[in-house]
Amino acid sequence: MPEPLKYNKKFDELTEEEKKLFEINKKTIADFVEQSSSISDVDYATRNAHAKTYAAADGTFFIDKHIPEELLPFFDIEKFDLTIRLSNANLKIKNSEKDIPAYGFAVKIKDEKGGLIANFPLVNFPLLPTNSVSHFLKLFTAVNRFYIKKWSSFFSLATQMLKVIPSVCTFSFARNILKLLGKRNDFILSFDYHSVGAYRLGDHMIKIKLVPKSVDKNFGKKLKMKEALKHYFQDHDYTADVLIQFCYNLKEQPINKLNVEWKNSPYIKIGEVKIDKGQLLDPRDCTTELLSFNPFESKIFFQPVGKIQKLRDEAYKVSVQTRRKINKLLHKHQ
Repeated sequence: MPEPLKYNKKFDELTEEEKKLFEINKKTIADFVEQSSSISDVDYATRNAHAKTYAAADGTFFIDKHIPEELLPFFDIEKFDLTIRLSNANLKIKNSEKDIPAYGFAVKIKDEKGGLIANFPLVNFPLLPTNSVSHFLKLFTAVNRFYIKKWSSFFSLATQMLKVIPSVCTFSFARNILKLLGKRNDFILSFDYHSVGAYRLGDHMIKIKLVPKSVDKNFGKKLKMKEALKHYFQDHDYTADVLIQFCYNLKEQPINKLNVEWKNSPYIKIGEVKIDKGQLLDPRDCTTELLSFNPFESKIFFQPVGKIQKLRDEAYKVSVQTRRKINKLLHKHQ
């Protein structure tokens, strides 16, 4: 096997224009979160992405006995404790109609004393619709403003969405859209979950994939997702293989092109995630809603890599700080 490429902070560097756009974007994130309780008609401030929590659970990450020797320094004990949040990607919580099948599987890995090792927010669609940081920020800002100001900002949102079209016209993107359409009615736990961007593994860079074992895709078809998950974990354990890919060269495994999949990098199994039946956390516990899965809170050698990934750091901080401030105030007055 060739030697994987080494991490370089140049992969993360933003231009001055991108930094200015990001400041505008952060303001709209705070505005969105401040108004999120009325946007979603709930009695708390929500996240400004993956707002709806379907379930949170305790889990375990078992390290594979045949893990490559060079990876052992990162996974030096047999198992790690996890906190897992299952969510929907929509910015707005909807209770009436069926949710779009854009799901999140966020994982918090902890050490033996409960201290944080890494956060990995995984999703069931492995690509982003644009590689341009400027366009990504303008699109995200337009989406936030649309939810806050409604139809007065529709033209701005439509303009940014039209600009996405060229970058979604890739074989990878089309194939994954078709795959998602084919699985749109499937049970949330039957999907594979992916890190959209790359992450550090020490000096190297990886992508992560979670592949479930023997989950019935038709489970809970007639139930709402929260109910389906509650019923599933009354009688079933959930197990998924944890696979990683290394970045060997930027042509076939690009760090800052997030609209294509990595090629010619074999998947390596490093372990299994398991959620035992009966391990769902109490959905009424407000600490569940205060959980943060910011991947930049991870230990330095597990942190995200890439320009668009870099945006997540400040975006998560603005979102979580605004959300916690409002929710603590609401909690005091209840």
